[in-house]
Amino acid sequence: MSRILITGSTQGVGLNAARQLLDEGHEVILHARNTARAESFGALADRAAGVVTGDLSLMQEVAALADQVNALGPIDAIIHNAGILGGSPRKETAEGRLQVLAVNTLAPYLLSQRVAASRLIFTGSSMHYGHDGALNDIEWTTRRWASSQAYGESKMLVGALSNALAQRWPEVLCNTVDPGWVPTRMGGASASDPLDLAHRTQVWLATSDDVEAQVSGGYWHHMKTRSPDPKTTAPGFQDALMARLDALIGDCFG
Repeated sequence: MSRILITGSTQGVGLNAARQLLDEGHEVILHARNTARAESFGALADRAAGVVTGDLSLMQEVAALADQVNALGPIDAIIHNAGILGGSPRKETAEGRLQVLAVNTLAPYLLSQRVAASRLIFTGSSMHYGHDGALNDIEWTTRRWASSQAYGESKMLVGALSNALAQRWPEVLCNTVDPGWVPTRMGGASASDPLDLAHRTQVWLATSDDVEAQVSGGYWHHMKTRSPDPKTTAPGFQDALMARLDALIGDCFG
């Protein structure tokens, strides 16, 4: 059996993943943004290997979250499930970072650096295609704000991050999963994909011994690989992105 950390596991896809993993006998570390949100776990917390808290928009809190996880002992996989939409107007964190970039891209990177795991599952989106100028204004300081585009860019960047880590950390299986447009609080009631399918690829990649799951650098949707935006697999783009992310995270620690 495996021990898995799931970020953003208070509701929706993350909560469904936690329930399936627990039902299958795995050890699960649940995550909530704060202690008040963690109360929503109820009896599920009693079945978990631990409950950790931290605001993923703040890198200082992500670092503290990693310390909480490490104090619970070794883990096998991280499902980077948490994510937010761009929102309007443009929002910055208390650390001066673009909020949607911080939660969707910076936090998964920093947490992956600070918590050793043999499998990393990042959350992508079908909205990640395109966005050719993303690195030119990664925090949207010069462009006119467009929330949906900023969200799509953050998902393109996290896909490139996943592929970059797959190359840099060959001992770790790194994959990106597009859960589909599902009727969660973020996706909305009109979403067209079934919620009960969204978490299954995450769970499979986090735990399965199937040969098909022993891969790295894949872009998945409902248990099948798809071709991602070509930028996410381009070494030059990955190198430029990693340098920018390192600088942005470093700025948060003064």
